[in-house]
Amino acid sequence: MRTIMLFAVLVLGLAACKKDKYTTAPQIKLKDVSPNYAISGLGTTRDNAPKLTLEVTDAEGDLGFISGVDTSKIFIKNLKSNNVDSFLLPDIQTSAVKNFKADIIVSLYDGLECIEPPVQWPVTDTLAFEVYIVDFAKNKSNVITTNDKPVYYRCE
Repeated sequence: MRTIMLFAVLVLGLAACKKDKYTTAPQIKLKDVSPNYAISGLGTTRDNAPKLTLEVTDAEGDLGFISGVDTSKIFIKNLKSNNVDSFLLPDIQTSAVKNFKADIIVSLYDGLECIEPPVQWPVTDTLAFEVYIVDFAKNKSNVITTNDKPVYYRCE
């Protein structure tokens, strides 16, 4: 009897600790940074700039863009310069449902910059970014960094 009670308490404890995949605050996970390099000047354009691929989950699906309404945004901070940019998410209302899960791709073009003029040109900087999302209800997602997948930026 004692063994059965111990087993039941253990099973209930493990079930209670199971983390829900969909939460009120959006959750993001870094999937990829591609390409992981860029060149200043004419070498990098919006089309070929490094892009982040993020997996986003949200219990309510209250993400995206609605014209004329305060919308949700993605925030990207260059950890070398500490400059922060925010971007509107696209209109996803037709697919944003409860237990929403999708991949989004965000360009890092506006976050690329040569921080200090080097003594000798060219120089390659290693850039990392901090990323989070805020939904319609102003719930802030977890904050992730690209430290494990840096962008090599050649300043010429």
